[in-house]
Amino acid sequence: MRYNPLSSGFYKNSRNSFMNKMKKNSLAVFNSNDIYPISADSMMPFKQHSDIFYLTGIDQEETILLLFPDAPDKKNREIIFVKETNEHIAVWEGPKLSVNDTKKLSGISNVLWIKNFDKIFSLLCAQCENIYWNTNEHYRADYETETREERFIKKYNIKFPAHKPNKSNPILQELRSVKSKEEIDQIKNACDITEKGFKRVLKFLKPNVWEYEIQAEFIHEFLINKSNGFAYEPIIATGTNANILHYTKNSCKCLSDELVLMDVAAEYGNYSSDMTRTLPVSGRFNKRQKLIYNAVLNVKNEATKLLKPGINLTDFHENVGEIMTAELIKLGLLNIADVKNQKRDKPLYKKYFMHGTSHHLGLDTHDYGLIDKKIKANMVFTVEPGIYIPKEGIGIRLEDVVVVKENRDPLNLMKSIPIEIEEIEDLMNN
Repeated sequence: MRYNPLSSGFYKNSRNSFMNKMKKNSLAVFNSNDIYPISADSMMPFKQHSDIFYLTGIDQEETILLLFPDAPDKKNREIIFVKETNEHIAVWEGPKLSVNDTKKLSGISNVLWIKNFDKIFSLLCAQCENIYWNTNEHYRADYETETREERFIKKYNIKFPAHKPNKSNPILQELRSVKSKEEIDQIKNACDITEKGFKRVLKFLKPNVWEYEIQAEFIHEFLINKSNGFAYEPIIATGTNANILHYTKNSCKCLSDELVLMDVAAEYGNYSSDMTRTLPVSGRFNKRQKLIYNAVLNVKNEATKLLKPGINLTDFHENVGEIMTAELIKLGLLNIADVKNQKRDKPLYKKYFMHGTSHHLGLDTHDYGLIDKKIKANMVFTVEPGIYIPKEGIGIRLEDVVVVKENRDPLNLMKSIPIEIEEIEDLMNN
């Protein structure tokens, strides 16, 4: 692997925390992801399911984890099943994880080959009353492809209909939303690699380069720094393209009078970072661009201060909306009288800032976190306000990753990535 893994102790603690929240006499099961086909004999690169990775550190397909804290036989309280290497696999793909490798990474002593799963699972199901199925209940989840986990649940629900079904996801949402020091360090590694990519682009950007060339500069720097690549599909949006929130074509030429919005970040060890910066293609902001840019920066700075333990995300977003409204009035984009008469459920600032300000970040870019619960210390969030004015061909978003701290302002993991206008212009023109 390219990255330095977390300690097996972290994964032991994660499993213990999960098992402590299970009902008595229950078994929980977790699957790795599929390797998804494209067409003909082509496959997408494997990306591990973040839940089984969080509980084991195993980054390999065809892996299953069983947790049965009340198992009569102690060796069956944690079992991990992995794919066995054969001669064909060794020649065409290289060897898979050995038993000893799996033990060392995960801290699980009972490692079995995946071919033994059905027999062991049936034996253990005869000893338990409840089964925890790992359904996807993330509030943003919206997809049509059936996952390996979903196929598994369908199959074994039919085979064991008498067992009471329980949900793993609410437990994982709670546990994964609060990050350990090891996890925060891993996220910081991803942020540091992102910084290197951004500083490379500061030197590269000039009129008439193409959006995809900027993307290429980022991925080059990410890969040579031991990242597996982008944490998410990058957005490199010049001019009015920046007003398309999920613009990913990255196929236009950057013109000298334009800004280019870059929502792009590296992953490291399966942990995400998430950065947005907006740069002047010419190396200098004009007067109007500066006014809007500084308005966004002011909102970001004030919004960051609001991320404290005990606040509710809904209240947080409402407070940020008020800060943004004040900035939009200063810019002449909103009228004070209209704002006073606006409907509470349809705030006028949404015309220019239509997305949320923050989301949880961790193993997933839009990570786990129960959004109706109050924020806790050591949760990791993005802060990413923006102002979008299609009529002016301007879209500006700025985004950093921060850690919520007890009794002090959040820790900005991207504080060394240039963001002030003066520093950006100096670096681009040096």
